[in-house]
Amino acid sequence: MKYEYRWHLRKVMADRGLYATTDLRPLLAQRGFWLSQSQVYRLVAERPVRLNLRLLMALLDILGCTMADLIEPIPASGDRAAATAASRFAPPRPKRANVLPD
Repeated sequence: MKYEYRWHLRKVMADRGLYATTDLRPLLAQRGFWLSQSQVYRLVAERPVRLNLRLLMALLDILGCTMADLIEPIPASGDRAAATAASRFAPPRPKRANVLPD
């Protein structure tokens, strides 16, 4: 089964009273991550494709949260195995009647 993920950094920041990306930048700098304002904005506003694990650990430390708070795994939308598993539990669909001429 393939997975995608949801990135909840913005929500976790808001839960901790950090509402602007500019609030996060100095906290990252204190931990040795000198990111530009646009890099911090992309980190918060977009789902990262690659993420340095040390940066992830710094985010967890800053926000006092776990990886499960930031990253939510979800089945991929094009995953046939997940679609097949879901269809096993769906009610059966009626079959179209085949009407023959008299």
